[in-house]
Amino acid sequence: MKTNSREIVIYYNPESSRDRKTVAHAQGLVSHVRTYAYGKTPSTKTSWQTILKSLDMHPKELMNKADPYYQANIKGREFSKDHWLRVIEHNPGLIKAPIAIRGKKAILCNSAPDVYKLSLEPIANH
Repeated sequence: MKTNSREIVIYYNPESSRDRKTVAHAQGLVSHVRTYAYGKTPSTKTSWQTILKSLDMHPKELMNKADPYYQANIKGREFSKDHWLRVIEHNPGLIKAPIAIRGKKAILCNSAPDVYKLSLEPIANH
C-alpha cells in the first residue's frame, strides 16, 4: 500500500490507549491521518503482503505472543509465510502494535512516538 507523503495511514487497535496515542502523535505530524481499526476494515492477504514488504518483516514478527489466543492456538507452531498471512488476515487483533504508513515507508509503532520516524527523512510522493 502506498500513501500520499502528506498523509499517514495507521492500522491500529482503538481499544488500546497506546495505539490511540500513536494516532494522536501522527495527527500532530501531518494534517491528514487515515485510521483503520483492526478487524473493522477488510484486510486481505495481498494488502498484508504489501504492508509486510514495506515493514521488511516476517508476519510472525507482528504477533503479540503474550495474547491468550496466541498462547493457546499458535505458540510453538511453525507455519509457512502464506499461512502466517492468513493468521493475520483472520486475527488482526494479534498484531502487537500499530502500523503507520507514509508514502512507501511503513513502521511498527512499539511506542507512540515511533510514528515520528516517518518524518525524519523526506518522503517522495509517488
